[in-house]
Parts: sequence; structure tokens; C-alpha cells
Amino acid sequence: MNPTKFSKIVFSLFSLVFFMACNSPYSTKKRGYFKIQLPPHTYQSFNEPGFPYSFEYPTYAQITQDSTYFDSNPENPYWRNIDFPQFHARIFLSYKIIGGNALYKVPAGNGNYKDSLGINHFDKLINDAFMLTNKNESVASSIQDSLFKTENGVTGVYFKVGGNAATASQFFMTDTVKNFIRGALYFNVTPNADSLKPVQEFLQQDIRHLIQSFKWHTN
Repeated sequence: MNPTKFSKIVFSLFSLVFFMACNSPYSTKKRGYFKIQLPPHTYQSFNEPGFPYSFEYPTYAQITQDSTYFDSNPENPYWRNIDFPQFHARIFLSYKIIGGNALYKVPAGNGNYKDSLGINHFDKLINDAFMLTNKNESVASSIQDSLFKTENGVTGVYFKVGGNAATASQFFMTDTVKNFIRGALYFNVTPNADSLKPVQEFLQQDIRHLIQSFKWHTN
């Protein structure tokens, strides 16, 4: 075949392919993430002697004592963590006695904190819970709060935080007279709403079960 004629044929075919490619619809592929194996929701009881509360938590989680608060001891022995090692997640539970003595950490400059003693006034506990949740406003796409009262007579507020916030779920529960407990779910990874969404939704169901099974106890 004549080289010139061959070149013309190749050029014509190339032009046709290029024209078809330029006029074909193009769609970007969504970024994929590794599939996370989620266990079935099964629960066990946390009901320690002398504790002012009890609840049910997942069998794939571990209860640990929260022994530090800004490198200090918590103000009472009833602070607990619910750890999910396989998800690099933790629910912090901080218990307060309404009207009891409070230990607060206040900024002392240069990134340091100092102790400040006070009283756990009910209004302040409520305001602090909302304030700590609203600290995520700069990175959150939304913050929804919903009031609840369970069949066990426990009242509180559940916060659902959208976007790339460090915590997607926070809540508090109280009997408004003596007991107050606040919970917050955190992940020990860089926040990414898309990749964490399956685990967040999975653990939010566990948090709802914790809330529904929660009971106050009179010591």
C-alpha cells in the first residue's frame, strides 16, 4: 500500500476516534473506600455495684475507666469509656452530680490549664453540653439536637453532627435532680464524613440502644 494513502487512512481513523471521544458523555467516578465488615448488633449489661447508673452496650466493645482528665483525676470514679478497637472509636461518658463539687480546667496561657473549683449547677451543665457540641460548628455541615424521654424515665438531648467534625454524635441524660451524664463519640482517625459514614451510622444505633436501656440507680 502506498505510504501516503496509508497515512491518510490512519489519519482518518484517528480523527474519527478522536471525534467520537470528544462527543461521548463523560462522568467522573466516585471515590471508593474499603468495605468495612460490621458485626451484628448484640448487647451486654453494664451494671457495676455502687454505680449510679446502668446500661447495655455492644458485645464488640470494651468498658474502660476514664482515669485522666487533662492529666488529672476525674472529679468522681464514675467516668467510663466505651472502646471500639476495631473501629478506632470511643464513647466518652462523664458523670456529674448536680449541685456537687466540680473540677474545671481553665486556660492558663501558653496552652496550659489550671484547676478551678466550682459547683455543678444544673443550668451550667446543660449550657456546657450545648457549648461543647457547638465547638464543631466551624467544620460541621449541620448540628441537629433532639429532646428525648425514654420508657425508663430518662430525659436528655441527642446531638447529631454532620460533616467532617471530630465527633458525629453527642448526648446527655439527666434526672434533673441529682444525676447528669454526658456522652461523646470520637474517632481516633482524621475525620472524613464519607469514609466514616457506615461506621458512624452503625455506632449511632448502638448509642440509641444505650440511651433506651439507660437507668438511674439510687445508692
